Amino acid sequence: MLDDGHQPEALEGFKLGTLLFPDSWNAYDSYAEALARTGKKEEAIAMYKKSIAMNPENQGGENALKQLESK
Repeated sequence: MLDDGHQPEALEGFKLGTLLFPDSWNAYDSYAEALARTGKKEEAIAMYKKSIAMNPENQGGENALKQLESK
């Protein structure tokens, strides 16, 4: 998903998804996952929180958020 040579482009793609689909909790969840995988912890936490606020049943996001916050 996030090949080292293309991380900046991948992150921009996921960010663009949140701009094109601002009502999509899944867009924020995917962006959060990409941010977390590239070491951008604080930004990932913010995106997971936004995703969960939009969809409180997002158990995967909730679990990922708890894991990030415990590190």
